[in-house]
Amino acid sequence: MAKTNYSYEKRAREIEKQKKKEEKRKKKQIQNDDGTQEDTQAPTQESNT
Repeated sequence: MAKTNYSYEKRAREIEKQKKKEEKRKKKQIQNDDGTQEDTQAPTQESNT
């Protein structure tokens, strides 16, 4: 039977944790910037119509 490569599994878990952390950070940033994004998008929409 083959020996399990624990270092590979550990690295995969670390990468997964980093991705989740980055997604949470981006989600928080979007929520915090939500009001400012709406303000900047509104004039461009009005000028296009």
